[in-house]
Amino acid sequence: YTEAELLHTYSKVDPLDTLILCVRLAVLLAVTLTVPVVLFPIRRALMQLLFPEKPFHWLRHITIAVCLLFAVNLLVIFVPNIRDIFGITGATTAPTLIFILPGLFYIRIIPKNQEPMSSRPKIQAACFTTLGLIFMIMSLTFIGLDWMSGENRSLGGH
Repeated sequence: YTEAELLHTYSKVDPLDTLILCVRLAVLLAVTLTVPVVLFPIRRALMQLLFPEKPFHWLRHITIAVCLLFAVNLLVIFVPNIRDIFGITGATTAPTLIFILPGLFYIRIIPKNQEPMSSRPKIQAACFTTLGLIFMIMSLTFIGLDWMSGENRSLGGH
């Protein structure tokens, strides 16, 4: 029998096992040290998307960082199970990497004067991208329906 939180399963055998405590400490350190590394590119991308022509400003920089940390903390508090996070991540990244980005890159990289948008390869690339969007929407819809069905799958949580 395996619980939703794998480390809780091992603590039933021996809650003070040195190896389990070391693994928990390693996970805690990994998560704590990963947040700043991941926060930098996200904050930078948001600043370029929202304020592309504006110069660097500390207040804007700190405000975006605080908002991102607030959103991460809300996710940690309200998402009951890591399985849900992996589901959302897989449902969005897999279609994006397999279908959407290759089609968009092909459309964007090949110049219009060399190959117009009405050409067969670009239409196929657009259909490929659309198929990826359909898969993503379907997957996210099924995950949402699973959440709304009210099944209590989460054995652990925060």
